[in-house]
This record gives sequence, C-alpha cells and structure tokens, in this order.
Amino acid sequence: MNYWNHNVHYHPLVLDAVPPGCRSALDIGCGEGLLARELAVRVPSVTGVDVSGGMIRLAREHGSHLRNAAFVEADFLDDAHGLLGEGKYDFVSAVAVVHHVEFSSGVKGIVRLLAPGGRLVIIGLARERTPLDWIISGAGVPAARLNARRHGGKTDPDGMPVRMPAMTWGQVRREAKRLLPGCRFRRHLLWRYSLVWDKPQAADVRTSPRYRSQSQCGPGSV
Repeated sequence: MNYWNHNVHYHPLVLDAVPPGCRSALDIGCGEGLLARELAVRVPSVTGVDVSGGMIRLAREHGSHLRNAAFVEADFLDDAHGLLGEGKYDFVSAVAVVHHVEFSSGVKGIVRLLAPGGRLVIIGLARERTPLDWIISGAGVPAARLNARRHGGKTDPDGMPVRMPAMTWGQVRREAKRLLPGCRFRRHLLWRYSLVWDKPQAADVRTSPRYRSQSQCGPGSV
C-alpha cells in the first residue's frame, strides 16, 4: 500500500537520516506501517508502534512479508508492559505524532526509548501566528498541488487520526532548543518541520558534558 500526503513527502528525509551501522529502529505512530516498511529495507530490526489497534492490524497485514519488522499496539508515553524497551533503539522516528501529545512529554518519551549515541528524527506540524508564518504557508500551496497531481492526489489511510497543532513555529523551535541541545531544526515548505538530534553517548543525557555544553539548535531554513 503506497500513497502520498504531506507526511509521506518527508519520508525520504527520515530515511536519509538513518545513521550508518544502525541495527534497530522504532517508528512511533506508525499508522499502517508505510515508513516502517521503508525503514526495514535499510535496518536489520524495525518496530512500528501505534496506540490504534486498527492501524496496527493494517500494518501487520501490509508488512506480513517482512521478517525484520514487528508492529506493536502500545502508547509510547506509557509503556507499562515494557513492550518497547527503554534505551533500545539506534534510530527513532516520529512523523506527525508529537502535536498529538504535550510537546515536552512527547520529546522526553522519545528520548527515553533512544539508545545512547542513537538518533531521533521528528517530522511535526505547528500553528501559524505571524505574518511571515502565513506567507511561508501560502508559498507551499503551489508545491503541494503540483506534488498531489504528480502522485495521483493526496490520500490518507482510513482511520488515521487528525489533530490540529496547538504550538506555533516559534514555540516549537524554542522548546526544541531547550529539550534537545544541539538539535537541527528546519522548517519545510509543505507545512512541516524536522528535528534531528543525536543522543549523547553518556547514558544520562541530563548530566552528560556534551548535553550541557550544547546550548542551541542549528539554524532553521524553509
């Protein structure tokens, strides 16, 4: 099952960020499993997690041919049964997920699952607030229409939850800088931003000298 929408458009960015030698990857909010299946081509062990049982059933159906991909119905913020495993993954992705939860809790939850030295990639949404925000958003309309025509239209899997973002672009960037020192933040044309962050090798990121010394995100761009 392949399709195109504004989230799928940024799957190549996620895939390109997979670090060399990555052995295990987790896709949070995997939906029907498209990104997890793409990751499974590059990574020996992939887990997709979603809180929706319906989405996980679809993911298992579409990924039944893959021996290196598993799909788990769980809440990544409240993994009471230990289905995911703390500090287990070399790579964690979360596409259009973080705006469904409180931002700080969501980011900390992702970091908890990431192994020391691992990499996380967040593709997220934010809310327009300033005139510049609206100008940039308007500039994305022609590109979105062109891409939709090229791929046969914008589609979403049935049952995919939708929620509008509460945080503005500026708020997201400031919180990202606070929570993920040294992260690379970029605002993209089709109403998404990306956050890429490498977890320090030290097991406790709060006391790691690298974590304390890195005080700013990289420059953003559109």
